[in-house]
Amino acid sequence: MPRVPRSAGVTAAALALGLLATAPATGDEPAVSAPRVVAHFDLAKGQSPENIALEPDGSADLTFSSARQVVNVTRKGRTRILATLPAVANPQTPVVGAAVVLGIARAQNGTLYVNYATGTRATGIWRIPSGGGKPQQIAQLPPTGFPNGLALDERRGVFYVADSVLGTVWRVPRSGGKPTAWATGAALEPRNARPAARVGVNGLRVHRDAVWVSNTNAGTLLRIPVRESGCAGVIETRATGVYAIDDFAFVDRHRDTVLAAVTGGSEIAQVSPDGTHRVVLTRKDGLSNPTSVAVRGRTAYVTSAAYFTQKDPNLLLARVHQRDRG
Repeated sequence: MPRVPRSAGVTAAALALGLLATAPATGDEPAVSAPRVVAHFDLAKGQSPENIALEPDGSADLTFSSARQVVNVTRKGRTRILATLPAVANPQTPVVGAAVVLGIARAQNGTLYVNYATGTRATGIWRIPSGGGKPQQIAQLPPTGFPNGLALDERRGVFYVADSVLGTVWRVPRSGGKPTAWATGAALEPRNARPAARVGVNGLRVHRDAVWVSNTNAGTLLRIPVRESGCAGVIETRATGVYAIDDFAFVDRHRDTVLAAVTGGSEIAQVSPDGTHRVVLTRKDGLSNPTSVAVRGRTAYVTSAAYFTQKDPNLLLARVHQRDRG
């Protein structure tokens, strides 16, 4: 059995209890229905899907963390390898001890970018040509860190990277080069005493002139405004008690309603703009330690990495029913 990463960063309490605080939904929230698993993967081959980016045709580009691969999966479940990150001798990656591929972002021209965590100089952002090909490192990040969530802001021409161990959001020019510690502070830092479970800032999305992040150990969803100068504003806490939260997605570009992967309980939580949250998908729907969510139109995509269940890593699709905003 391959060693799998614990990038989900589940706290001891969440692992033991699988708890998620719940609250009533507000009137403008979507409903999620008709979940179906469209692709099953093989743990023995390191196929734990960690993160997701969507293609114009509705297919999904996934990172297989332990296999160091990026793959494309169609809506009918056909899987094709796009790239394999190079092996690293004697990786010293924090948290997991192995080289793992984590966050992924797609540019409008089809170029893919991924975070590679190795504990060596190979740690950083890697570029993959549109359609697949040989990966190339474009930016180095600290080998002592764990670059997890990744987002590309094409309007500003920058990447944002969530470093789960160093409690930092890095900012990197799209062309690559030197990273800048864009946001730091206690709200982003890990809180677990056990080194193997110390995972702070994790998921990351750019949404409505702000960078949104999750803190797995703290169970929080945070918003960091992007000032006109490009600097980070004051970190705002938008939701608490979402224990073992991993990556997440907004249901549309106009609202702050979120669908979040809750790894410990194998659940998807719907987080309202007022911070209340409720479970909308569970392991009964096919989830097995979900790690990321993507939404396009009325379809939600969810990756399950099976890091702790060790059963059925998969890609699940569900229907998002939008209610009228008027």
